[in-house]
Amino acid sequence: MAQCEVCGNEYYLAFQVVTAGVTHTFDCFECAIHKLAPICDHCNCKILGHGVEAQGTFFCCAHCAHASGSHQIVDNAEHAQLS
Repeated sequence: MAQCEVCGNEYYLAFQVVTAGVTHTFDCFECAIHKLAPICDHCNCKILGHGVEAQGTFFCCAHCAHASGSHQIVDNAEHAQLS
């Protein structure tokens, strides 16, 4: 049995995730999210979806990107300025 690196639980259905060449072992998605999900630079929530990146900084949504000064980020095509 493998041991989860977050909670220490030994579980026969543990799984591994390889990211940036490093292998991590977890017993559930909750632990994987806790360890691997990026954190929004504005509101500090875990980014579970795609999120947005502006100038090397990650945000959970366009609202947080705007609040941090990245006004070029849009959350849908209706808000994009057409040139």
